Amino acid sequence: MAAGQKLLSFLFFQLILVLLVLDHSNAQYLKLGYYHKTCPNAESIIWKATYRVISRAPTLAAPLLRMHFHDCFVRGCDGSVLLNSTKTNQAEKEAIPNQSLRGYHVIDAVKSAVEEACPGVVSCADIVALVARDSVSMIHGPFWEVPLGRRDGIVSILNEVFLDLPAPFANITQLKQIFAAKGLSVKDLAVLSGGHTIGTSHCNGFTNRLYNFTGKGDTDPSLDPNYIVKLKQKCKPGDATTLVEMDPGSFKTFDEDYFTLVTKRRGLFQSDAALLNDAETKAYVILQASTHGSSFAKDFAESMVKMGKVGVLTGKQGEIRKHCALVN
Repeated sequence: MAAGQKLLSFLFFQLILVLLVLDHSNAQYLKLGYYHKTCPNAESIIWKATYRVISRAPTLAAPLLRMHFHDCFVRGCDGSVLLNSTKTNQAEKEAIPNQSLRGYHVIDAVKSAVEEACPGVVSCADIVALVARDSVSMIHGPFWEVPLGRRDGIVSILNEVFLDLPAPFANITQLKQIFAAKGLSVKDLAVLSGGHTIGTSHCNGFTNRLYNFTGKGDTDPSLDPNYIVKLKQKCKPGDATTLVEMDPGSFKTFDEDYFTLVTKRRGLFQSDAALLNDAETKAYVILQASTHGSSFAKDFAESMVKMGKVGVLTGKQGEIRKHCALVN
């Protein structure tokens, strides 16, 4: 029995290695300036179309960053999060974690602008990656070069979201496993969690920490009791509509304040608090909190480039969608 379990564990580990190698082999075909010949103004068109939105509605930067994250963690960065459901299939969009995603209209507007200039050339997956980068940079966050050449996937399955997307109530062991399965390091986990410096969450993403943490009507002991009092004033039991800032006071600005909040036990989600339960992630959180984010911008840019290469389709794989919500 024990030998059989060891064999299964070994085979599973080998499968993960094979998948990571495949991911990497595809990622090597991404490159800077990919559209230089086929659509030379693509990145400029995308930047301008994104700016038209973010300059008027800066709070959309967080959802657009989140969309890229949600896309890459399920089936890789292939634009599958954008696809609509069909009569025979419920797509990723319908999964509870994705029901609060916003900004699809921004992606559609950007795609239309690009299609007008270069029909059938630029993928929706690349657009999601570039819009996320541009949105963050427009609210005082870092700028990073995005290797391009992703193709669009043709499959989107609701149930895969629950298997692959890190949940707000995940513990540190679960988070590390999910990131490792995508070829991302423990440092990447700490760095990318810093994306919670912008944006908001519905109360039901964390109210279990306020009212019924272990099923006994108790609160989460890892959450600052004074903060619990404030959160209870905003969120009543069962509230699924009220929005709460993830980084109170600067939720519209990309900065390092998130890490200070986590050290004060004021991270909104259990997954935020979990960063203090691992030596490496805790050290990173404390370093950024104590040095005013000395390396956060640089680290975030590097981790975003890395995440943007997860599970990509390249070459003749997938397709270039004409409309991002629909398979051709």
